[in-house]
Amino acid sequence: MRVIIAAAGTGGHINPGLAIANKIKEEQKDSKIIFIGTTRGLENDLVPRAGYELKTIDAYGLSKKLTIDNIKKLYKTYKGLGQAEKIIKEFKPDIVIGTGGYICGAVITEAHKNKIPTMLHESNAFPGKAVKMLAKKVDTILVSFDETKSKIKNAKNVVCTGTPVKIEKKEYGINQKNEILSKLGLNSIKPIILVYGGSQGAQKINEAILEIIDEKLNKNYQIIWATGPKQYDIIKEKLEDKNININMIENIKILPYIYNMEEIMNISDIIVARSGAMTITEISNLGKPSILIPLPNVSQDHQLRNAEVLQKIGAAQIILNNELEKDILNKEIIEIASNKVKMKEMGEKASTKSVKNVQEKIYAEIKKIVKGGK
Repeated sequence: MRVIIAAAGTGGHINPGLAIANKIKEEQKDSKIIFIGTTRGLENDLVPRAGYELKTIDAYGLSKKLTIDNIKKLYKTYKGLGQAEKIIKEFKPDIVIGTGGYICGAVITEAHKNKIPTMLHESNAFPGKAVKMLAKKVDTILVSFDETKSKIKNAKNVVCTGTPVKIEKKEYGINQKNEILSKLGLNSIKPIILVYGGSQGAQKINEAILEIIDEKLNKNYQIIWATGPKQYDIIKEKLEDKNININMIENIKILPYIYNMEEIMNISDIIVARSGAMTITEISNLGKPSILIPLPNVSQDHQLRNAEVLQKIGAAQIILNNELEKDILNKEIIEIASNKVKMKEMGEKASTKSVKNVQEKIYAEIKKIVKGGK
């Protein structure tokens, strides 16, 4: 099977593409797979690191405003159509798959024009502009949540397969859990609250946790806090100004980044985080109660829409970014952490949004639309 995967920008777009590529390779070792991206996004690091060839084209997100900058981007994006067509004609794929970002517009359009089977994967609960724009042209659209199906109009075929993520549910015995926690200077007596704001951290969340520490509000719960690499030194300095050693705070472990995230998420009792599609999928897979702070000012408010998937079934609480402050966050944490029955029920409800055998389902859909199941 010869496959082109269009993925650009963020890890939320690129990682599902890599997972799909790896599954195809696992099933058909002689498959030829290339990625198409831009010269600007994370694909330039993640794709070659995973062992796949990356080809780049011009592609930009466009606004409706008539500015010189937007006109330049429009011209370059139009130029990108020709670049995409050239790659497609040279590579001769059996299928072209888009996993997110404006890169999909040019690549899927040219594949459709050249009568090549196409597929889109939408990780977010609310479909993005590219999915809506391309719905009529694409053979199959894969979505993460059943709720998303009704929001995609005029599509030929929409299938809920879930989103492929690396983090899965694992059972840890009390001794294993204690061993992991002891390395962090924590224990299994008080509830564990995992706080993170994505790979780069989230300043607003960090500020709220810093104030919780300053006022010692977390006497009845423990925190594992990933600040993000860029903000760790800033947090450290702020604590030092208050004569607080970052490594000697009771009930708290502060890290710039968590490399063993699957392990830490599994042993945590409550998750406090942004609500990107990957995070929602991971929380659902693990069956964890959560407090979600959607990132504001993102396209179509998709993080709020993602968070609402869990909130509506009683699996999560939402705090809007502009309303986030220490007392509100502390209150929400205590309300869940102090009630074991509620914590268990929220986790069970989150699990109902978990989709099993995601990669197998995606691969099955690919086989259906590739001529002759190559």
